[in-house]
Amino acid sequence: MAKQKVAMLTAGGLAPCLSSAVGGLIERYTDIAPEIEMIAYTSGYRGLLMDYKIEITKEMREKAHVLHRYGGSPIGNSRVKLTNTADCVKRGLVKEGETPLRVAAERLAADGVTILHTIGGDDTNTTAADLAAYLGANGYDLTVVGLPKTVDNDVVPIKQSLGAWTAAEVGARFFDHVSNEQSAAPRSLVIHEVMGRHCGWLTAATAHAYINRTRNNEYIEGMMMNSELKNIDGLYLPETHFDMEAEAERLRETMDRSGFVTLFVSEGACLEEIVADREAAGEEIKRDAFGHVKIDTINVGNWFQKHFAKLLDAERSMVQKSGYYARSAPANYEDLRLIHSMVDLAVESALNKVSGVTGHDEDQGGRLRTIEFPRIKGGKAFDLKTPWFQEVMDHMGQKFHPAN
Repeated sequence: MAKQKVAMLTAGGLAPCLSSAVGGLIERYTDIAPEIEMIAYTSGYRGLLMDYKIEITKEMREKAHVLHRYGGSPIGNSRVKLTNTADCVKRGLVKEGETPLRVAAERLAADGVTILHTIGGDDTNTTAADLAAYLGANGYDLTVVGLPKTVDNDVVPIKQSLGAWTAAEVGARFFDHVSNEQSAAPRSLVIHEVMGRHCGWLTAATAHAYINRTRNNEYIEGMMMNSELKNIDGLYLPETHFDMEAEAERLRETMDRSGFVTLFVSEGACLEEIVADREAAGEEIKRDAFGHVKIDTINVGNWFQKHFAKLLDAERSMVQKSGYYARSAPANYEDLRLIHSMVDLAVESALNKVSGVTGHDEDQGGRLRTIEFPRIKGGKAFDLKTPWFQEVMDHMGQKFHPAN
């Protein structure tokens, strides 16, 4: 049998699973195949193109368990699309006339890598599929097994992406403190903007976690610190549509009665309308190497603040974003359990030369398996029929309509 060599990389945005997934892969290979050499390309596909890598030493293997304590990525991330040659040339990742896929493939071949683990979202793993296909077409045998990372939980057909549960829990903890700002001034509007470009799962799950976190709070009768102050009054997702005038009327009643209103807003809510308005006004909207609108330049939360502060006659309004705080957290218990199961399958699949992305396959009864690369896609919409989501909306007394 040919000598095996494992490489790994993490790519895309952060999620509360990267450090633990890297640690888990190191631990698993050390347990069942300690003779296999391991390396990590630093800063994702950028490191692969630039030949930036670290050897996983004996000391690193012995201390891999420490990585489960931390968020972030111990080997660094970047956003690089290997099929976007122009962008790679512009950023100095390859020279003019070079093909990024070829440069990456030749680097893997030169390093003797036979197994590549990619930890990232749909872009990361579909890029890995492009790389595996290129290598296969050019006579180089490489097994690529990805792990699904995204706080949005929006990878088709995977039921639960790594890191999403933690991001929801930590986002709820973040807002539990921020909600107290409503006691700082009369007629306060506080907007919690949560990550989620195309999918509202994280915003809804954060709201659900927040409601459960504050449901059994004890308060002193007659004081302003009460269940009403800790309420969520409105929840807005990319998948839902609302009538602004009707919502303003509903929320105005809450503001007049209690003196504060709380909104949870997905960063992708009303995104298409906002982008269309700005482009119609002649503004150039910035996009990344994958063609996605650079979401941090849009400020959806500020759009909600601008419109609702006026409609509700708010004296004080603010937008607080939990995204970077939540996505940089270490994995919680639920995610650690999910990470370990997916890592074990990823290593087993890799050693058996089965390429794909590990995950619970929604098209096959939710069974954990290595899902074929061509079936991996991004932008999975949140299912508004999810029972716990209906409970959240009922709790708030808010009606909603599907966006389409």
